[in-house]
Amino acid sequence: MPKLGKHQAVEAKLDTGSGAIHAALPDEMRRGLWERPGASVFALVQLTSVSYTGHAEDEEKGAQVKLRVTLCEAGLDDQRAAQLTEIMRALHRERQMNGTLDGQDGIAERDAEIAVSEALATMPTEAEFEVWQESKRGRTRIEQHA
Repeated sequence: MPKLGKHQAVEAKLDTGSGAIHAALPDEMRRGLWERPGASVFALVQLTSVSYTGHAEDEEKGAQVKLRVTLCEAGLDDQRAAQLTEIMRALHRERQMNGTLDGQDGIAERDAEIAVSEALATMPTEAEFEVWQESKRGRTRIEQHA
C-alpha cells in the first residue's frame, strides 16, 4: 500500500455497488424516496474501501479512495430514525468538542460506544435474537408436521 504525506488530502467517493442499501430499504421506503426528491432516510452504514487512485508522485490526480456500502441498516420507523438522529448529533457534538470536525483525528470510540449503547438499550440483544430464531424454527417444524 502506498504511503501518503501526513497532510495530503484524500477525497472519498462512493462506489456504485449499492446492494446493501437496496436490501436495507423496504420497497415502500424506496418508492417514497423516489416520489419525494429531497427526502432522506437515516441509516447506519459500514463503508469498505474498494479501490484507490492518485498515489503515484508523477500523477496529476489527487489521492482518492472509493468506498462501497457493505452493510446498511435503515431507521424504518420514527423511533429508530430518532435514535439514529440522536447518535449522529452526539457524534457531531463530540467531534466539535474535540476539534476533529475537519477529520484530523477521528471519533473517540468510548463516547461513540456510550451513545450507541444508550440508543440500543430498547432493542433486542444478539442472545434474544438467537432465542427468537430458534423459536421460529421450532414453530416452522411443528407447522410442517401438522
